[in-house]
Amino acid sequence: MTLATFTLSEQSYRLRRADAADVGPIVELLAADELRQGEDSAEPERHGAYVEAFRRIDADPAQLLVVAANQQDKVVGTMQLTVIPGLARAGATRLLVEAVRVDAGLRGNGLGSAMMAWAVEEGRRRGASMVQLTSDRARGAAHRFYERLGFTPSHVGFKLFL
Repeated sequence: MTLATFTLSEQSYRLRRADAADVGPIVELLAADELRQGEDSAEPERHGAYVEAFRRIDADPAQLLVVAANQQDKVVGTMQLTVIPGLARAGATRLLVEAVRVDAGLRGNGLGSAMMAWAVEEGRRRGASMVQLTSDRARGAAHRFYERLGFTPSHVGFKLFL
């Protein structure tokens, strides 16, 4: 099911809900991330863990894993949206955007901006009053990208790996 269509530089892209067949291409986008080398791998022995993770994401109505596909239906982008109801801020619902990736050869063509604009509108459609995301400190270009889209670096994030 197509969620949105974008035409950029005479090329069309479809944003759609990911399905099980997209797991491999999504993992390839994640594994191509220079900052996270080694954390994700498209090697066959790890495929089962990704398929199981996909099943959990797909079964959870608060989650939406999407892919951007080109005219040949090749996956060239992805992101995961999570709707988080909360009590803070007078019961505000938030939309969390995670794992945004665009094929390196397509960066700068507007696809990432179009995906994020769609995510913001999807958050509104789902009742969110805020869209939030985190970005590694080392991703200066990503920070400039998000700031151009109107996001502000208002918080410091903390992680504890288990």
